[in-house]
Amino acid sequence: PEQITNEELEAVLGAGTYAASAMGKQSAKIVVVQDAATREKLSRMNAAIMGKDCDPMYGAPTILLVLVPRTFPDGSLVMGNLMLAAASLGLGSCWINRAKEEFESEEGKTLLKKWGIEGEWIGVGHCILGYPAGDPQPAAPRKSDYILKV
Repeated sequence: PEQITNEELEAVLGAGTYAASAMGKQSAKIVVVQDAATREKLSRMNAAIMGKDCDPMYGAPTILLVLVPRTFPDGSLVMGNLMLAAASLGLGSCWINRAKEEFESEEGKTLLKKWGIEGEWIGVGHCILGYPAGDPQPAAPRKSDYILKV
């Protein structure tokens, strides 16, 4: 529940802005959500898409929402860079899906308008950030057929 520092946030955001993008267009937008009301709204919208009554954002104090223009959907590497930077700083992060459905809804479009984001945008994902409650679980063993050399 403890908010990350501004220095940590800026480091993670900086990494996101240096993600590779098609033709160098840097078409993605990263929306930083740290206020409780907006965080709760995104969580509620996301849970409704799943048909559940839960907090899909795991109580994380920071949500980084990655959006891309409908005409140039290119944002997965931004999410990857955000998460790699978070890990390098000892922050916990998780990619939360269903942003696409959230921002196809009227409620999502209203949020975009409130934030001054005009046009047609697609939600790529939410990168939640916070301090881990405990030690992370070790990575599962890698699949034997993960890499195929032909």
